Amino acid sequence: MSEQAILIGDVEVGPRCFIGPNAIIRADAARICIGAETAVEEGVIIHAGGGGCTESVIGRRVTIGHGAIVHSRTIADAACIGMGAIISLNAEIGEYAVVAEGAVVIQKQIVPARVIVGGMPAKALRALTSGDIQIWDGTKDWYVKLAAMYCNPEIYTAADR
Repeated sequence: MSEQAILIGDVEVGPRCFIGPNAIIRADAARICIGAETAVEEGVIIHAGGGGCTESVIGRRVTIGHGAIVHSRTIADAACIGMGAIISLNAEIGEYAVVAEGAVVIQKQIVPARVIVGGMPAKALRALTSGDIQIWDGTKDWYVKLAAMYCNPEIYTAADR
C-alpha cells in the first residue's frame, strides 16, 4: 500500500492488494472490506454508507481504475471498474463485470456478471468473452506482482516490472 494512500475508519484490506498513491478509502459511515489481490489505482475514492448500506464489500482480484469514485454495496470477484467511472450508492457489480471508463452506474443499479457496461447511465454493451477474461486475469496478476514490489522494493529490479 502506498504511503500516500489514506484509509479512514473501519477498512479491511486483504493480502497482496495494490493501493495506489492518493487513493482515499473512507469507511466513516459504513465498513469497507477489500478482498485479496485487489488493485485500487491512483486517485480512487471509495466511500461507504448511505441508503441503509452498513457495509461495502469489494471482492478478490478486483481492479478499480485511476480516479474512479466507488460508493457501491458490492463489487464481486474479478470485476473491473474503468478509469474515471462512478459507481453510485448501493450499486452491485457482478463477478467479472467490466464498467467502462467514465461510465456512471446509478444508485441501486445491478450490473450482471460477465458483461461490459458503459455510458451515462451505464447500459450493457456486450458479454465478456473467454479472451477478455484471460486478458483481465493477466492484468490482475501484474498488479499482484506490483503490490509485492512495493512491499519489498529491494528484491525487485526494473527488469522485474
